[in-house]
Amino acid sequence: MTRSFAQIVGLLLSILGLVLVGCTLALDRWRVAQVGGQGGSSVVATAWFWSDLWKDCHEDSTAVVNCVDFGVLWRVKDVQAVRGLLISGLSLGVVGTALTFLGMECTNIGGETGSNRILTAACVVNLLSCVSAAAGYCLYINREVAAFLHSKADPSRVSYEMGPPLYVGLAGSALITIAAVVNWATVCNKVNLKRHYMAPTVSRASRSERMQREIHGAVIV
Repeated sequence: MTRSFAQIVGLLLSILGLVLVGCTLALDRWRVAQVGGQGGSSVVATAWFWSDLWKDCHEDSTAVVNCVDFGVLWRVKDVQAVRGLLISGLSLGVVGTALTFLGMECTNIGGETGSNRILTAACVVNLLSCVSAAAGYCLYINREVAAFLHSKADPSRVSYEMGPPLYVGLAGSALITIAAVVNWATVCNKVNLKRHYMAPTVSRASRSERMQREIHGAVIV
């Protein structure tokens, strides 16, 4: 019962992590910059510049937003790499979640040995999904940190800060990792329990064979 509950928790964590990672692909404000609004008691117009994986946008103090889609893909190589890593991680996560469902004890698909193998494969695929997604977020963060440091050296450049989708995506990647660890723990626990219960069985079998040999020898004598 405890093992089934742990597997259900792992499945739910994996699904939640996938949802968070998938949402970041559509969320805005991956990086945000504010210009103006520092005039003390004077009324100063404020503008925001923000970007996501698909467009650059400008928003003025009247809430009018103007956006420009990324045109040629090779002009945004870093962003294109982030897209590829996130989509790959999301695809692997879907496969890992499906394998987790098939390998759960309550679904009873593949038998006892087959379920352990399926669940082990699900853990590996989920870890690969987490690595791929986390690599995409880290690549984007590294890009923005470098741009932030350059903007400090050149005040004429806009200084961007990291937006909420990056934190949401990293949290989703962490949840996928936790799900893989929980499922792997259930596999290891079952293997250890199986070994623990097999040892007395072997000893009883050898004892019964020894008794049969002694009885057989006594009959012959």
